[in-house]
Amino acid sequence: MASGGPPGRAPRALHSARAVDVASASSFRDFQLLHVHLDLRADFGSRTLSGSAALDLRCLAPAGAAELRLDSHPSLEVTAAALRREPSGPEEPVRFHVRPFARYGSALCLSFPQPRPAGERFQVLLTYRVVGAGPGVCWLAPEQTAGKEKPFVYTQGQAVLNRAFFPCFDTPAVKYTYSALIEVPDGFTAVMSADTWEKRGPNTFFFQMCQPIPSYLVALAIGDLVSAEVGPRSRVWAEPCLIGAAKEEYDGVIEEFLATGEKLFGPYVWGRYDLLFMPPSFPFGGMENPCLTFVTPCLLAGDRSLADVIIHEISHSWFGNLVTNANWGEFWLNEGFTMYAQRRISTVLFGAAYTCLEAATGRALLRQHMDIAGEENPLNKLRVVIEPGVDPDDTYNETPYEKGFCFVSYLAHLVGDLDQFDKFLKAYVDEFKFQSILAEDLLDFYLEYFPELKARRVDAIPGFEFDRWLNTPGWPPYLPDLSPGDSLMKPAEALAQLWAAEKLDMKAIEAVAISAWKTYQLVYFLDKILQKSPLPPGNMKKLGDTYPRISQARNAELRLRWGQIVLKNDHQEDFWKVRDFLQSQGKQKYTLPLYHAMMGGSEAARTLAKETFAATAPQLHSNVVHYVQQVLTPKGT
Repeated sequence: MASGGPPGRAPRALHSARAVDVASASSFRDFQLLHVHLDLRADFGSRTLSGSAALDLRCLAPAGAAELRLDSHPSLEVTAAALRREPSGPEEPVRFHVRPFARYGSALCLSFPQPRPAGERFQVLLTYRVVGAGPGVCWLAPEQTAGKEKPFVYTQGQAVLNRAFFPCFDTPAVKYTYSALIEVPDGFTAVMSADTWEKRGPNTFFFQMCQPIPSYLVALAIGDLVSAEVGPRSRVWAEPCLIGAAKEEYDGVIEEFLATGEKLFGPYVWGRYDLLFMPPSFPFGGMENPCLTFVTPCLLAGDRSLADVIIHEISHSWFGNLVTNANWGEFWLNEGFTMYAQRRISTVLFGAAYTCLEAATGRALLRQHMDIAGEENPLNKLRVVIEPGVDPDDTYNETPYEKGFCFVSYLAHLVGDLDQFDKFLKAYVDEFKFQSILAEDLLDFYLEYFPELKARRVDAIPGFEFDRWLNTPGWPPYLPDLSPGDSLMKPAEALAQLWAAEKLDMKAIEAVAISAWKTYQLVYFLDKILQKSPLPPGNMKKLGDTYPRISQARNAELRLRWGQIVLKNDHQEDFWKVRDFLQSQGKQKYTLPLYHAMMGGSEAARTLAKETFAATAPQLHSNVVHYVQQVLTPKGT
């Protein structure tokens, strides 16, 4: 067992200070971005965000710099640029031009009248507008919202989409504070990922984020929104038709999650923790925008059965938002640690059995992904090499989450004492808060914190080398012990086995009382049914009739699995449930597996895929449309 303590030393030089980010066209190493102020007006008629961005900068280039490059996008049109040398000084016009960069963005190049000297602070003012359907600003028609009465607009920054919202250093290597003044039409409310929210007049909202954050965490939503308090530092935001359900689902729930996180990982630094329930087309389960997590309305199951899903987003308050991956090749630093933190909070609140069961579900998803992609696929490394021109979003998969979780669990296993590792995590967050890091920064700190592990050369144990973890694709070399979940998993496995029999033993099946099973036990059971599918003839219909709680569920996790089982068994009388589920929401994690299952199924299933996509494409996020099209028309066809 290792015992550690924070090493007493001067502020460390970070490996990330020299990290490159091939996904950014900006000159972020030549300038420090201190603050961004946005002054924008939303027009739903023309689907335009227009106004200005003011960037406070300091020149870092030792020899000075004559050009500033910012990340931008063809959907964003800059009409004027100016330089201000003093806070209230005169504006000098600046010449600018746009250079192509990649499919997902362009470079906005500003040429200063004279090179900016090293150390100088100055401000760049950009007048611009974002028109129509860009990837960063998502405009929704009334029929795409829950209420179906008013339009809605929101931004989604991760990974490299905020360059289509405002010109910036769109890299997680850079953190800065921001403020915004947002003007909206009558009857609309604006919300942002900020710790200050003020209404200034009937149609104008002011926001301020006092903690430095990377560009991808700046987020805006405008719609027919109302709020309800659900805790001492939490409220839910939603359309009026959803606010009752949102309050009911989360009242009194969030504070316990936050307080447990604080005990484990240190102070919650963001002030408020609010939830915004997004329109159904929102492509993610949640987006951890600080102070205001954007979440799918799929979480409103009506029985709090998915309420704990937000523990993942809350865990990002320490891992991702506070300590951040310096580039998208190190995404596992955000997500692997967040999965570990989520499961630590879950273990404290719900016990080891339930948490291990949920982790087993995650491991099954990783297995599924690696079976489809191939274990040797380079995307199955923890440290992904993102080639120039490749959109980081296209590298997204289960590996940074679940293989990342396994590596963090392995680091805890080497320590051998959970309390000591908890203390390490607290020290890690404190050491690197408000900074962006690489794996080397983490691992150097880990070995300094536990000098006896460093003396034992644990970074070079054959088969478990840290380098192998980071740079070799494939299944994790170490898997944490999930046996505490056996008490929940074994009954689910035994029941799935009964349903796979040629002749059903209904007496034995009915003796298993699944009414007491929580969501993840049901999910685990359905995953086992899916693995055993197609079931013998007649079993599928009997399964649905026996468990209406599953086959007619409102819970999105159960609806996804039921849809997959229906398709694997070509159970056409329930195909309508697949279509209904895909029409009711646009979450990427639910949508893509069902399209994969349809296209891998019967002729009727493939027809269902094409018809459903034709009907739902207008309500989906552009990224999801792109990925579904790839599923519908495989390479080489």
